[in-house]
Amino acid sequence: MELSQVLASDEKAKHFPLTPFRILRGVICLAILLSTAFICLIYFAPIAAVLLRFFSTHYSRKVVSFLFGLWLGLWPFLFEKINETRVVFSGEHVPPQERVLLMANHRTEVDWMYLWDLALRKGCLGHIKYLLKKSLIRLPVFGWGFHVLEFIPLERKLEVDEPVIRQMVSTFTNPQDPLWLTLFPEGTDFTEQKCKSSQEFAIKNGLPVLKNVLLPKTKGFYACLEILRSSLDAVYDVTIAYKNQCPTLLDNVFGVDPSQVHIHIRRIPIEEIPASEKEAFAWLMETFQLKDQLLSNFIANGHFPNEGTEEELSTAKCLVNFTLVIAVSGILAFFTFYSFIWFKIYVGLSCLYLASAAYFNFRPQPLLGCTNEKPWCRKSS
Repeated sequence: MELSQVLASDEKAKHFPLTPFRILRGVICLAILLSTAFICLIYFAPIAAVLLRFFSTHYSRKVVSFLFGLWLGLWPFLFEKINETRVVFSGEHVPPQERVLLMANHRTEVDWMYLWDLALRKGCLGHIKYLLKKSLIRLPVFGWGFHVLEFIPLERKLEVDEPVIRQMVSTFTNPQDPLWLTLFPEGTDFTEQKCKSSQEFAIKNGLPVLKNVLLPKTKGFYACLEILRSSLDAVYDVTIAYKNQCPTLLDNVFGVDPSQVHIHIRRIPIEEIPASEKEAFAWLMETFQLKDQLLSNFIANGHFPNEGTEEELSTAKCLVNFTLVIAVSGILAFFTFYSFIWFKIYVGLSCLYLASAAYFNFRPQPLLGCTNEKPWCRKSS
């Protein structure tokens, strides 16, 4: 039985029914997430991602990672504590605070959000960066955040995207900068129709026929690996599966699905991955064959091997983080509406800058440049 038959049926009942209480709670949670994101961005981004970056890209990134990592922590709190979704980690226990290239299968539109649950446990929540559709960068508020966190926008056209990937990834080569660069080599989320097309392409070109994942695209993966190889600790091969059915963003907001998210992790030391493009292609294809088999075993057994590699989130720590974000956002919102005109001017200018910077994808350059003693410095940083 294929994964799509087990995990992607929209006809199955939701894990929790969509009651008026869940609708109200979801609306309140979404309002909190949007309002706190807006407040944090308009007040902190100009200081951390603009002013500080004029003097040091490294320290700007450290401050951005810390500040916006606090806000991102609201999402695992929503998933695991409010919605009561059980996130089950398996495979290898990975060490904290590593610089990694993380690649995952792409089951649904919210896979990338559940990787925050892993990053939070490793103290790397603000360090995570994604390759994602360019249209998402142009969303108001959330798109501004994606830009500040330096997500890489893609058109999904190789000839356009590869230079963008290489240019932006080359700014992440400083080994002292925290980094979890995350990509989905399939390039799109899994559907039955896409799977059939992928299988037909595989048969025509003598490639492995996969049932539960799509054939990976190698150009973006290899470009990232080639540029970052000397500064990475490892590659994390992450496989995601859902009990019952795949959730949507609204399922997450209203807390009706999923009941369980299973995340399997393999840690591959960077020196074990081939350096040549041809060998890296073969390695990636073999890795996705292993993913395919892993997902077939998940269907048969209901779980991945070696479960329980990560502990549950601390409710107390989640509440402290939530309280801090709400308190700071509330104070800043008060100053915005009930204080001096200068706060309103600051907010207006900040919104104008963030909207423009996200739309045109520009960032300030350090005024002092880079010193020759730091080999990772490049003009594009």
